[in-house]
Amino acid sequence: MSMLRNYAIVTASYWGFTLVDGALRMLVLLHFFQLGYSPFTLAFLFLLYETAGIFANLGGGWLASRFGIPRMLAVGQVLQIAGLIMLSLLQPGWSAAVSVIWVVVAQGIAGVAKDVTKTASKSAIKATSTEGSGQLFRWVAWFTGSKNAMKGLGFFVGGLLLDVAGFQAGLWLMAALLGVIFVAGLLSLPTGLGKATSSKSVRELFGKSRGVNLLAAARIFLFGARDVWFVVGLPVFLYANGWRFLEVGGFLAFWTIAYGGIQAAAPSLVTRSSDGLSREVPAARLWGGLLAAVPLLLVLILQMPQVWRPDLVVVVGLLLFGIPFAVNSSLHSYLILAYAGSEKAAEDVGFYYAANATGRLAGILLSGALYQIGGIEGCLIGSGIMLVTCWLIAFLLPTSPEALPAKERLA
Repeated sequence: MSMLRNYAIVTASYWGFTLVDGALRMLVLLHFFQLGYSPFTLAFLFLLYETAGIFANLGGGWLASRFGIPRMLAVGQVLQIAGLIMLSLLQPGWSAAVSVIWVVVAQGIAGVAKDVTKTASKSAIKATSTEGSGQLFRWVAWFTGSKNAMKGLGFFVGGLLLDVAGFQAGLWLMAALLGVIFVAGLLSLPTGLGKATSSKSVRELFGKSRGVNLLAAARIFLFGARDVWFVVGLPVFLYANGWRFLEVGGFLAFWTIAYGGIQAAAPSLVTRSSDGLSREVPAARLWGGLLAAVPLLLVLILQMPQVWRPDLVVVVGLLLFGIPFAVNSSLHSYLILAYAGSEKAAEDVGFYYAANATGRLAGILLSGALYQIGGIEGCLIGSGIMLVTCWLIAFLLPTSPEALPAKERLA
């Protein structure tokens, strides 16, 4: 019962954090687009956010093993509060160069905060799951799906705050919410949760199993493919086609909430195996192939001369994209915990999410650059190429129980 309680507390804590993180992204993106920043400059604002996340995931996994998950959750929350306050101090009279540097640094702090918190939270699932791969898949799917639903709600909240409260007041309100979550976590979680033997050298830290390495490579391309059109290209495209800030934020919120719901339902969409791999990995290949087809098909449709309302075509395409993407993401999130060893699960998860941050970084930069060069079609072509690569990597993933750490094998 205590394990279930700890899982529920970590999940609720991460919900609040993710709500604020989603709102922050939308607040920054729409505020600076309103000020006249180009798509590529908007992408640059998130450069340090994603770059810092790569190192935060690697370090966060090691630190969570050494000092425990609750302490790393607290560190992430404090850093996010600091980033929000720093952003709120931005002054309209500053030059464009100074403003960009200030925002990039503040976003870098937020990036460290997000990925330290995420690595610690995902590692907590491995630490609290005690009934084999069936429970692990259900808990991962629910955690990941509900988290993304909260992120989607955050997109809506970000657009709403910008319209109603303004940039600075919105940041203060989010910092106050995180302060409450920080105190609640300190009072609720046992300090020793997730402590384990940590790696004693860089070589040991990066010495991962074949399954973990391949899954990390697939994750780079999976999330790069999403962000290459979702982060900068899509919001700017919709706004340029007459959508208001609240409408853009509302749609992205709806998509992310629906995507989270599908993630949470993924265990019922995938036939389970007793060994935890032999059916799950082929399912990742099937859903990966379906996903790769969507952006490429959208590009072909947008090239037709009789297309009416390209923005609606893209919106419908994104809704279709969300189904196989959600199932793929949920499968990947389960497989990394299946491949990870119990002794150093936090480190394996941190390594995997460092790859995730690498993919997001590439996707964000390409999103701004490709949109500036080729519009939304350029972003979709980039997404399709990345997804085909991810799909091909899935055919190399181990499907045998021998790929699991000895203590995790079920057969």
